[in-house]
Amino acid sequence: MNAFSDMSRAELLKAVEMFAKSWLAHDGCWFLAAEERFGLETAIDLDTRSWARFAAAEARRIMSTFDIPAGGGLEALERALGLRMYAAINRQHAEWSDDRTRLLFYMDGCRVQDTRRRKGLPDFPCKTVGEVEFATFARAVDERIRTICLHCPPEAPEGRYCGWEFFLDDGDSRSAQGAE
Repeated sequence: MNAFSDMSRAELLKAVEMFAKSWLAHDGCWFLAAEERFGLETAIDLDTRSWARFAAAEARRIMSTFDIPAGGGLEALERALGLRMYAAINRQHAEWSDDRTRLLFYMDGCRVQDTRRRKGLPDFPCKTVGEVEFATFARAVDERIRTICLHCPPEAPEGRYCGWEFFLDDGDSRSAQGAE
């Protein structure tokens, strides 16, 4: 018998939130164990490698589950970003440039950084991991998408979290300048 079959919509949403929190807690526990054993630099390297694999797998799974077409451009990416595990537990939003050639994505809340701040710890320096994670996720949705980090802790503006810019590489080297 499947315990989820008889759950109400509210109970299922509560389960999704619980699973997302558990997923993030596991990620944090794994990272701390790696840091304790190998030091911060090696832990970040391992974390980056892990996120490169996971982000691609997560994007493919989201696309398959929710019929998001591969090569669907920035519109497909916007939809996929809203379906990541993060979306269940972190406040986030996307904005379009006036000409709709660039998608801006912001984490408005981050459980990882909020937990560290609550414990009096410095922000986790997540930029290097985030650059790989978000670029890999975006390219799994559409290989033409390029990613620029707008800001990321600890260099994020006061009270802010990460911000990302996505655009389609049109083959013009000037538009891809500064992008991954």
